[in-house]
Amino acid sequence: MSTLGDWEVPPSVQPQSEDYAYDLDEALASVVSVRALTPSDAFTAETLGEERLGNGVLIPGGLVLTIGYLIVEAQTIWLTFSDGTAVQGHTLGYDQQTGFALVQPLTRVDLPVLQLGEASKAEIDDRVVIGAPGGRERSIAAHVVARQEFAGYWEYVLDEAIFTAPAHPHWGGAPLINAAGKLIGIGSLQLQAAGDDGDDLPLNMSVPIDLLVPILDEMKKFGRAKRPVRPWLGLYSADIEGEVVVLGLARGGPAERAGVDAGDIVVSVAGEDVLDLADFYRKVWQLGDTGVDVPMTVAREQGPVNLVIKSGDRNTLLKSPSLH
Repeated sequence: MSTLGDWEVPPSVQPQSEDYAYDLDEALASVVSVRALTPSDAFTAETLGEERLGNGVLIPGGLVLTIGYLIVEAQTIWLTFSDGTAVQGHTLGYDQQTGFALVQPLTRVDLPVLQLGEASKAEIDDRVVIGAPGGRERSIAAHVVARQEFAGYWEYVLDEAIFTAPAHPHWGGAPLINAAGKLIGIGSLQLQAAGDDGDDLPLNMSVPIDLLVPILDEMKKFGRAKRPVRPWLGLYSADIEGEVVVLGLARGGPAERAGVDAGDIVVSVAGEDVLDLADFYRKVWQLGDTGVDVPMTVAREQGPVNLVIKSGDRNTLLKSPSLH
């Protein structure tokens, strides 16, 4: 079962076996195609779609590691392996804070796995491979262009994400493999940055594997990391011309119930000025765990408005996965 169609990346950016000290083909044999189906009434169906296609990678223990937005609320998951076999899987664990997800194949898989490396040792200009199902013809030889903070509009912050170029066209859940043939990240996004010539440079952002190591056992045992749940506001926001602007609201979420409007400019949280998007989220999270009241001042055309949002837990709105 092929989930990504008949395509390949340009030969000029395909990785070549002779350029790497490890067995490139064996490493890429660990890459998995992921196809997830969610019900139409799922909380995430409107934003992420009912059918999601992406990648994953086999890690020690025979589990598939992928990015969470591919499989959250999925009722059916198909995994297609490098030997052409396709089996169903089920969501074993999902961590909102990092974005990692674990899928358990519902049959024994006897294929290569990728060992976990150390993302913290990745340096600018390091050579990496972004893997995809189908081997070298669908993978990309890239390099690290930045390690820096990333804030996502969905109330998400990474202290130090990994950015690579050239970008892979099917980045979701793609393994980021270092020069030692080890896994140092999982692909999350494609972004645009200004290149040296002034043109837009497409980049991939990957979640560092170091964030998985402390929570891996807990995800296997409990389906989630055993840490306090961060307060969730249910709003989508972005940095726009030096201001944090609310772009939209989760239907029925805490922010909507509290009277937040799309277009509001976030001025302060609990009386402290908001500097940027990451600062906004961190100021909310510093107030306590989910359920805490979040006092917030927003700017509107008629002037500042003070609001108090009773934060929630987005997990309570998500459908639980089915075990087939």
